[in-house]
Amino acid sequence: MVEQQYIDLFSQCEGMICSHSAEVLNAKRADAFADFERLGLPTQKLEDYKYTDVSEAFAPNYGLNLNRLEIPVNPYEVFKCDVPNMSTSLYFVVNDAFYSKEQPKVELPEGVLMGSLKDMAESHPELVGKYYGKLAKTSEDGVTAFNTTFAQDGVFLYIPKGVVVERTIQLVNILRGDVDFMVNRRVLVVLEDGAQAKLLVCDHAQDQVNFLTTQVIEIFAGKDSVFDMYELEETHTASTRISNCYVRQEAGSNLLLNGMTLHNGTTRNRTHVLLAGEHAEINLCGMAIADKNQHVDNHTFIDHAVSNCTSNELFKYVLDDEARGAFAGKVLVRKDAQKTFSQQTNRNLCITKECRMFTQPQLEIYADDVKCGHGATVGQLDEGALFYMQARGISQREARLLLMFAFVNEVVDNIRIDVLKERLHLLIEKRFRGELSKCVGCRGCK
Repeated sequence: MVEQQYIDLFSQCEGMICSHSAEVLNAKRADAFADFERLGLPTQKLEDYKYTDVSEAFAPNYGLNLNRLEIPVNPYEVFKCDVPNMSTSLYFVVNDAFYSKEQPKVELPEGVLMGSLKDMAESHPELVGKYYGKLAKTSEDGVTAFNTTFAQDGVFLYIPKGVVVERTIQLVNILRGDVDFMVNRRVLVVLEDGAQAKLLVCDHAQDQVNFLTTQVIEIFAGKDSVFDMYELEETHTASTRISNCYVRQEAGSNLLLNGMTLHNGTTRNRTHVLLAGEHAEINLCGMAIADKNQHVDNHTFIDHAVSNCTSNELFKYVLDDEARGAFAGKVLVRKDAQKTFSQQTNRNLCITKECRMFTQPQLEIYADDVKCGHGATVGQLDEGALFYMQARGISQREARLLLMFAFVNEVVDNIRIDVLKERLHLLIEKRFRGELSKCVGCRGCK
């Protein structure tokens, strides 16, 4: 039984775990542990996890930094990860601990909070306690229960009412370890009414050991708020990432969530969106480029709970060698959610006969005045287009690269930061050419 080693670990180390965290986080821990004991880790027998064997990823004996030993590194010196021509407020998380010894020189607008979830929970317990764990229900998901049981720190971003953060906030997650290592990370984002912000999250692995990352993200978008979150995963083939993102949108809010997997081992992303106020809009995008034995699984659920809301989904995969991809997306339109507009699209390229793609778009509609559609395609490169390009002097290799690049461009074009869009075009091209992309000035990615 895979779960038993973690049940024993928590039973033996509960005091240590709590002593290195904050009371707000500890208050959820006992119930989460009880839910984990009851639910266990998800298996492929569960419909929501049918394409990824999550429990298998937890079987090895990983190291955990429950005693919060300091990792002797200054990421601002070693892991500079900047996008050319884009000025960001840059922050770091090393494994699952927010790096607070040094802060960006550029100050955020008055009232904005960005920092360690543990520290913020201690200095602003009422604010963090109002939101932490309210969307991520441990009673419904074994991974969320596991993460809530063991997470000791993470990131807290708070934007007060009416405040607009013009400068993009960049968060770089660094995986660092001398032995096979597990990290359990939390991200809590709160935008009050009328607030606006953009967050760019980059995942990198510094060492060539096996990493297992569990991550739980909670996003609260107040009335008429605007929020973009871009996630860029560039780790390595020995890394496993299991991320659950929970979103609640109030009336008139507008969110863009765009997750891009450029290099990984096994990735399982779950996004659960509740449109709780009228005229809320969610744009949910994803892209994956996978080869070798890499595995990328995106699972989405959008709940149209009220009328006059809009959701747009676009996910694209390019699979090569023996890579595996999966997309399962469900849109629920409730009885009172009239005037709903929803479009869900999943398109996939399988370069070889050995790679596999599983796609499962779903609509569940209980209202009658709606405009909803979904579709999925799985195919190979257009032989006619390849022939046309070769006939005009373009080599077969270049022609294939150009077609793959054009295929994923639609996802990149949804990015609402021009310099980031330009940078992603370059990174994607390098990825298709088999080059492990290196961020400008980053010694950690070499």
